[in-house]
Amino acid sequence: MTFKVHLVAAASILALSVSAFAQDNEYAAPLTELANAKLREIAQSPVLIAAIAAQNAQTAGYDAARIDSLDKQWRAEVDAADKPLIDATLGSEASAYLASVQADSAGLFTEIFATDALGLNAAQSTVTSDYWQGDEDKFSQTFSVGADAVFLGEVELDESTQTYQSQVSITITDPATGQPIGSITAGVDLSLL
Repeated sequence: MTFKVHLVAAASILALSVSAFAQDNEYAAPLTELANAKLREIAQSPVLIAAIAAQNAQTAGYDAARIDSLDKQWRAEVDAADKPLIDATLGSEASAYLASVQADSAGLFTEIFATDALGLNAAQSTVTSDYWQGDEDKFSQTFSVGADAVFLGEVELDESTQTYQSQVSITITDPATGQPIGSITAGVDLSLL
């Protein structure tokens, strides 16, 4: 269950979406701090903002059928030899930026991906399992909530690394207008907080 906590500060309302588990989670405070500091800094990179703005212009008229078709294509490409949609996304300057941020994090970030206003991947550091995030809380509890939203995913054990991880997501805003234009999610190795 998800709820919204509203804080009034300096005549503005900050919408902070936190999953119910996070209230009692020992990692909620450092994850929220990470979201409001480092992740917001990453989200304001000019290369990332430009990529999302360009994709928003391209995808603005997409209907549910087009989104579903792209998501199916992505999922099929994950295990295929030919990956035109995945390669185009991973080959962008914005994806190279996120891959660099992940590499420079010394293992703190296990993945980073950003979406457009529809929840479609616009840039990512590694391949995600799907292309459309719009049906998931990481998108709906950030982009739809507003500029200051933070969503914390559940703490999960990564079987391959035997480390506990969580995803933290925020809304990406246009620096000129403050309006939401997409979202960004980072997988975080909790042992490195």
